[in-house]
Amino acid sequence: MLSNERTEVFFPTCNVDTIKDGRGGIFTWVPPDVIKEFNLLYFTPGTTRGNHYHPEFTEYFLVVEGSGIAVTRDAPDMTERIIHISKGTCIRNPIGVSHTIYAITPLTAVALLTKPWDDCNVPIVREDIFETKK
Repeated sequence: MLSNERTEVFFPTCNVDTIKDGRGGIFTWVPPDVIKEFNLLYFTPGTTRGNHYHPEFTEYFLVVEGSGIAVTRDAPDMTERIIHISKGTCIRNPIGVSHTIYAITPLTAVALLTKPWDDCNVPIVREDIFETKK
């Protein structure tokens, strides 16, 4: 099942009063999808996770530390799209959109799913969209 949607960068809002009061800031993402599960992921520099798509759920990916790239492809015959990701970047991978993450530095992220992994008949379908040279 492939999506007509592309992976998109999902931007937060900020109540500027949370900056002005001198304590830092609060940034808010309000996804259009209902989140049913979230996972904490750790990446070692020079490695990838992914090379798959999800046929049963949309995945949000919020970077909380580090930097890397997200490589996405909307359909098997399409060119890969490269998105630089770093702390605070949130991307939305719709159902059927292939994706992988390559860590440039140590990277920590939260993956938020619209359906619990264990409730899926087929949570991922593997693809080779981005391989690194060792």
